[in-house]
Formats: sequence, C-alpha cells, structure tokens
Amino acid sequence: MKDIDAIAVLQDPVRRRLYEYVAAQGREVGRNEAAEAAGVARTLAAHHLDKLTEAGLLESGSRRLTGRSGPGAGRPAKVYTRAEVERSVSLPARDYRTAAELLAEAAEEAGLDAGLCAAARRRGEALRGSAEPCGDLEGAMEMLAARGYEPHLEAADGATGGAAPLIRMRNCPFHAVAERFPPLVCGMNLALLEGLLGTNGALRARMDARPGECCVVVQTSKNDGD
Repeated sequence: MKDIDAIAVLQDPVRRRLYEYVAAQGREVGRNEAAEAAGVARTLAAHHLDKLTEAGLLESGSRRLTGRSGPGAGRPAKVYTRAEVERSVSLPARDYRTAAELLAEAAEEAGLDAGLCAAARRRGEALRGSAEPCGDLEGAMEMLAARGYEPHLEAADGATGGAAPLIRMRNCPFHAVAERFPPLVCGMNLALLEGLLGTNGALRARMDARPGECCVVVQTSKNDGD
C-alpha cells in the first residue's frame, strides 16, 4: 500500500483514536482494551484495528492475555502494536532522507561529530528562545511531545511509577538516519535536547539507549549518580 493510501486510513476518527491509543502504549494492546479506550464496541474496534493492520500502520499477533498457559488458560487473543515502518507524504515528491544520510555519511567520514553537536546544541537553544531552562518533568514532557518524541514517565529503576522518575521517549524523530549512523546522530540528538532543556537547569539529558526507543532520557539533575 502506498504511503498516501495508508495515511488516508487515519481519516476515520475512530480509526485514528484507536491508532493513537495503541501507539501511545508501547506494548501489545488487546481488542477489549482498545475498544474501551476509544469508547466503541469491541466488534467495531476489531474491524478498524484490522483495517489499520492491513494498511501497515499496526502489526498484529496473538497471545493469552491472562498470562497463564495450559488447560483452562483460555484461547489466545488478538493483540496489536504500532508498526515500525515509517509513512510519509510529500507533494511534490521530496527526498530529505537521502540528503540527511549523505550529510551524515560525510560528517562521519570527516570526523565532524564535535561540530555537529555544537550546531545541534545551538539549534536547541534557538528553539527554546528566550524561555528559561525547563524546570520540571511535566514541562519537559509537553515540550518533547510537541517535537514528536512521544515521552512517558518511568521510575529510574525501570519500573513505571515510584520514586525518582525520568522521561523516556518511545519515538526517535531521526530514526531512519540514526539506524545507519548511530554514534553521530545519537550524539546530535543529545546535544539538541541539551540545548532545548538548558544545561544549567533542574533537568538534564543523558544517553541511555534501549531497543525501539530514543537513545536519550531526561531526568532531574539531582538524580545524578556520577
């Protein structure tokens, strides 16, 4: 399916709510849960979830939602996660990804990491403008969400909730280029966020890569363990 056709599937408001809910969870979501979140009947949710899967926007599988196995555990239920494939539309056609990859390749070969990070930090500061450095996690969440990072709070020990929360981000806005040039692009991303947050404020950005998520986390400066 062409990207423009896949994106058009989201024009239906129910479909879009279902997609946004599944994408925001960062885990497998069953039909009952998705239906309740979207405020629709299970059968309608199932129909739209399958349409989203056909369009390549979601991926589906099956597992027992009870967590049990063996006799009496019940039948496996259909579950959904956001597809990893990217979809984009440009009219007229543009190919910024190839340009970004060529520039990243040239920068890496020329050893321009430090210059790129300095430019990224300046860009972050420019995006922040005259605003004071972000002083709390809630404000940082809003700022990161506006830039497409899909932030969520997590305890520093890896459990959701609890003490010493930090911000992890389910989406890397530079994912396609970061996959090919991880040290270069992840360093650039960290510098950009340092500029956005401010280096002398209550929050700091640091590297803490996890598969499928942004390589940077944000936490309060007092949580430093260095």
